[in-house]
Parts: sequence; C-alpha cells; structure tokens
Amino acid sequence: MSAFVEASRAATPGVVDDVAEQARIAAGKLKDSIAYSQPDWDTTRSIENFSDLAVGEWVEFSKTISEGDVTAFAECSGDTNRLHLDDEFGAETQFDGRIVHGTLVSGVMSAALARFPGVSIYVSQEMEFVGPVKPGERVTARCEIEQELGDGMYQLSTRVCDESGAEVITGEAVVLFQPPE
Repeated sequence: MSAFVEASRAATPGVVDDVAEQARIAAGKLKDSIAYSQPDWDTTRSIENFSDLAVGEWVEFSKTISEGDVTAFAECSGDTNRLHLDDEFGAETQFDGRIVHGTLVSGVMSAALARFPGVSIYVSQEMEFVGPVKPGERVTARCEIEQELGDGMYQLSTRVCDESGAEVITGEAVVLFQPPE
C-alpha cells in the first residue's frame, strides 16, 4: 500500500474503502441510476420515462464534495497537485485555500446525466472552469436537452453551480441516450 493511501486512510478513516464499496454496489444490476444514492445526494428531473426525452427536459444532481472525495480522487487519478491537498500551499494562492480538482467537480455533470431515464453515453463534452470549489462545498449540476441530433443523440447544456448559485463550470455535451434494458 502506498504511503499516500496510508495517509489518506489515517486522515479519513474508512473513506477510501467506502468509495471502493460504493463503486462495487453501483456497478450492480440497477435498472435506473437514480436508484443508487447516498444520503447527501439529491436528484430532480423533469421526466420519468425514456419515451419522454425531448428538447427542454432536464436533470439536476447535487452533492457535497467532501474531504474524502478529494483524497480518493487524488489517489485514483494520480492528480496530487498541492493546490488540492496542501492547506498551507493553498492558503498562499489566489484562492486563499485549497480547491477541489476541476475534473472531480465536472464529474457531477456525469452523475446528472446518469439520472436521465434510460442509459446515457457521453459522446463529447466542452467545458470552461469559471470558478473554484472548496472542499466541503455543495455543488449542483444541471443538464438540459437543447437539441435533438438524431439516432438517439442530443446536445445538452451543462453547468455546475456552487452552494451560492454561482456557476463554476459551464459547457455543452453531446450524449447518446438508449432505452433501459
């Protein structure tokens, strides 16, 4: 076991193991991604049925990005940038403290997409990081269908807002939606 994993486990007991267990559970045979949830996760969506996918339909997904999330993401991605992990270093930056990995924050958009009815498959994503997120902040991703492209593909607007409602990521995605099995 790496020294980083040992330090992560010491700093956040059970979190690294819990993330692995959560991934195993989520990989199970769920008919709808919205069925797998944690107490801190909230989902709202404008539709319930795959047959109702259309321009204007949307999903929102919210969660708090915890210290454990940041630590686990650093471990699984290999992104150990001090800006995300070192309090003293972060305090000396323009952010006045550590910030969450932008890619971790953007993953909340993927979580929102997974909560559309059916199966969602990312085809492309363009995004701009417009603001930081601090560990412990709650974020909300909103994905809205803007255009039907044909053959089950749609263009969506995507954004993530922090707990004050300020946008921290904006973008557009192309997603292929398939009916549930």
